[in-house]
Amino acid sequence: MALKMIDHGTREYQQMIQLRNDMLRKPLGLSFSVEELEREKEDVLIGAFEDDKMLGCCLLTRIDNQTVRLRQMAVPNNLQGKGVGRALMVFAENIARDMGYKKLIMHARKTSLGFYGKLGYSISGDEFTEVTIPHFIMEKKLVDC
Repeated sequence: MALKMIDHGTREYQQMIQLRNDMLRKPLGLSFSVEELEREKEDVLIGAFEDDKMLGCCLLTRIDNQTVRLRQMAVPNNLQGKGVGRALMVFAENIARDMGYKKLIMHARKTSLGFYGKLGYSISGDEFTEVTIPHFIMEKKLVDC
């Protein structure tokens, strides 16, 4: 499995949109807006590949000089539990660290709390609803302060 940063607007980015749409939006009856995708030009786009097939993806959005937010983590159902998500998280954390960020945060779906908890993330705050489903803010320090 190859992990790499991908460029906005490329064929790989189109695969990323398709995977995220299939896994994260369609099941909720939602879709991406043009403006939403346009804003991703500023994000770090990350994909996991086997040959040319995308196995999973996520992206990092800058919050401030210290904090980056993980968003849109998606791995197909048939590949969940096989280490793709874990590999993406380690890769994303390393990129964030290399970029000088001290903390990674996310809006984690309630159904994913166990996955992120195993990777050292802790819940910060109360449950809230986003894209029609329960979420929690989770965070992890990337460096010892």
